[in-house]
This record gives sequence, structure tokens and C-alpha cells, in this order.
Amino acid sequence: MVSRVGENSKIVLLGDTEQIDHPYLDTLNNGLTHLIETMKDQPLAGHVKLIKDERSALAQLAADLL
Repeated sequence: MVSRVGENSKIVLLGDTEQIDHPYLDTLNNGLTHLIETMKDQPLAGHVKLIKDERSALAQLAADLL
């Protein structure tokens, strides 16, 4: 996706690097983490990490269990 961005375009990727539902992936080797680490020193890229999230009780339960 990022390799297809045209001139004067912007791309915003959202995700939770800790919410993994694949048995062979974790917070250190998923695609979003890889992209963040690869692009972190590049002048054309930026990264914002939100420390606090707002979730309903049901959404939090699902995140914890799934």
C-alpha cells in the first residue's frame, strides 16, 4: 500500500500493534510494527503513539480475550 502512494498524497495507517489474532505474529513481528520500525528515521514519515485509549467495557473484554 505505501509503495503505491502518488506525488502529493498522504496515507494514514491506524492500528493497534498489541491486538494480534494470528498464532505466528506478535507485537514485535506484525506488519504495522515492521512498517513503523522501517520508516521511523525517514523524513517523509511520521508516527504517533497514543498512550491512553478509550474503549467500552465490551470492546476491552474482546481485546483482552481475543
